[in-house]
Amino acid sequence: MTSAVPGSPRLLGAADVRRLADELDLRPTKQRGQNFVIDGNTVRRIVASSGIGPDDVVVEVGPGLGSLTLALLEVARRVVAIEVDDKLASRLPTTIAEHAPDQVAAFELVLADAMRVTELPGPAPTALVANLPYNVSVPVLLHLLALLPSLERGLVMVQAEVADRLAAAPGSKTYGVPSVKAAWYADVRRAGSIGRTVFWPTPNVDSGLVAWTRREPPSTAATREQVFAVVDAAFAHRRKALRGALRTLAPASDVDRALAGAGVDPLTRGEMLDVEQFARIAEGLT
Repeated sequence: MTSAVPGSPRLLGAADVRRLADELDLRPTKQRGQNFVIDGNTVRRIVASSGIGPDDVVVEVGPGLGSLTLALLEVARRVVAIEVDDKLASRLPTTIAEHAPDQVAAFELVLADAMRVTELPGPAPTALVANLPYNVSVPVLLHLLALLPSLERGLVMVQAEVADRLAAAPGSKTYGVPSVKAAWYADVRRAGSIGRTVFWPTPNVDSGLVAWTRREPPSTAATREQVFAVVDAAFAHRRKALRGALRTLAPASDVDRALAGAGVDPLTRGEMLDVEQFARIAEGLT
């Protein structure tokens, strides 16, 4: 449950977003996936769906002009925002001071590429809530899940088809590498859709919300890297049975032995297996 703290921030509306963009002479780029939310109800919905509360330390990636940041500060104990764009990062602290003066001390900005971050300042973060840049959403999510084991839960907005892949179950047409790798860290689920009209500029794709709750990875003697190598090989050629697909990793006799030990039919394809089965195969190959 979310609950606003005293002196709630004033959220950004469409006019605020365009004024800030004009002030910065900002030309949003597809390269960095820059589409800014211009609707206060949408960011409040995202925060409410994330389940964060007043004890949470939240990581946000790609805060942009601060639309979601302000809504997070309305609820969370602390928000650490990672921004790679110098121009956007230079304006964000001023926007927080103007729109959320009572929460200035609860905000920290990290000027960095989220894919290259190796640590974050302050207390260990408990949640990740972000409108992720669509072109790097999956690698950023997986990197932060690996980097920050203190993250207990999160909610991210991504391209709708990516949301479907992240939350897909074995056997479905959208199940693939992102589905399995995300499942290593967490229980992942679809948490709704977001219309195109709440963004500026309007994207040419639909958006979806993905929520997740941390869980223990499969119990295995194989490392995460070894399991992920098996996953990558299994999906490199989706139509190939596992016996053939995994020969890029080991001789056929080793593959056969690993599949037998894991109780997996060698003619099964990768999209039929869950993360625990991939872990058993990886253990057999080591």
